[in-house]
Amino acid sequence: MEITSENFLLIGAILLFSAVVAGKFAYRFGAPALLLFLAVGLFFGYEILSFNSPELTQFIGMLALCIILFSGGMDTKFSEIKPVLAPGLVLSTVGVLLTAIIVAGFVYLVSPLAGVALSFPTALLLASTMSSTDSASVFSILRSKKQGLRENLRPMLELESGSNDPMAYVLVVLLVALLSPTRESMGVGASIVLFLVQMVLGCALGFLLGKAAVWSINKININNASLYSVLLLAFVFFTFSFTSLINGNGYLAVYIAGLVVGNHKIVHKRTLITFFDGVTWLVQIIMFIMLGLLVNVRSLLEPHTLLLGVGVALFMMFVARPAAVFACMAPFRRYTFKARSYIAWVGLRGAVPIIFATYPLVEGIEHADLIFNVVFIVTIISLVMQGTTVSGAANAFGVAYSEKETSFGDAVQDRMKSAFTEVDVNEQMLASGNELSHIKLPDNTLVVMVCRDGDYFVPKGKTPLQLGDKLLILSDRNEELQAHYKELGLDDVIRF
Repeated sequence: MEITSENFLLIGAILLFSAVVAGKFAYRFGAPALLLFLAVGLFFGYEILSFNSPELTQFIGMLALCIILFSGGMDTKFSEIKPVLAPGLVLSTVGVLLTAIIVAGFVYLVSPLAGVALSFPTALLLASTMSSTDSASVFSILRSKKQGLRENLRPMLELESGSNDPMAYVLVVLLVALLSPTRESMGVGASIVLFLVQMVLGCALGFLLGKAAVWSINKININNASLYSVLLLAFVFFTFSFTSLINGNGYLAVYIAGLVVGNHKIVHKRTLITFFDGVTWLVQIIMFIMLGLLVNVRSLLEPHTLLLGVGVALFMMFVARPAAVFACMAPFRRYTFKARSYIAWVGLRGAVPIIFATYPLVEGIEHADLIFNVVFIVTIISLVMQGTTVSGAANAFGVAYSEKETSFGDAVQDRMKSAFTEVDVNEQMLASGNELSHIKLPDNTLVVMVCRDGDYFVPKGKTPLQLGDKLLILSDRNEELQAHYKELGLDDVIRF
């Protein structure tokens, strides 16, 4: 069925609804939601919809990755990743390179046995597209099961997954430029220079533009709080596009900018985080579905493609990833053998390798269709075998523990009957005295915070109040409190 303007929204709504329902079942069975999102795309793409646009898929994937990486940076606390900075960065750089080289050697040797002989540069391109991990799926499973990881494994894997995509991207871009029939060939020296320039500019501009975003958000003073989300989203896309324009690594810049923003005090921070969490899920669903739609199931099931894909998937899981992890973790002796083994096992492949596999398609590289199909097969097998065993493997390797579940997380917003209000201290409130204990308030009512000249503090009963102080008040008797406000002449009350 052709997608026309008349049925585009209907089909899009059905796809989104199907993906959300699939995601719910994925969590129930301990599988990453990505797996079923892809399945939704495959289902609708097989004999139902006609879609074959790697250019559009690549563009949407680029936008989605910008938001995903920035949101991941915002959610990462620098205080948590600081102790694991060295091993995390080694895994995200050297680990990616080692994985690509080891897998490339395997592909180069076994591809003739599968009926298609690939040159080593082509084999290296195939391996590079799959060299980064998707640990976001790991943590969605662990959090749904309230399962933590010992030995600081969670922040290290978060750091690896957030920072290894740029490394894989650089490898893919360099190899596509080397193999493209429409571009001039790039020498080894030029490739190394380009790599260094991309990484340095990505780091520098990500840090500077992240600082600029923090400064702008705190200084612009917009009356409509919703526009802060729009402003920050504009910074995300500007950071990526400007960095890429001057030959920097845009994905690395976006991640670092998110890290800078997330670790600074900014106004409406909670609202911004909530906004980006929602948008991140939306773009992930759209991206995964489009990747599923792009796949040609018939070519995917051709014997030589299936044989090569299964062989590469098993080799990556049981040889290449463990070899790269143990080599990279060798200098860091404080990690146990079980911890290293768990790191090796949870190197999931996700949507990013499939997006990177669209680059050879767009550039017309020889064997591009084979590369895309093999990457897709590897991703599916990785999600099925590794993604569904993330929790079990953590228990088997002895690195898991049960996280304590908060009793107030949902209650604060959904079930708590208490209400917050904000008022300004006036003369009538201070008529009986200027100390907090002198102010008459209904029972079950507390002044939980005072704002004075931009400074915030928790008051005590003897805390002196001043005219113009702003009080944050929590009460179970909201109606009685509102009547009391009227008696005190407080008409300008802010309710939360």
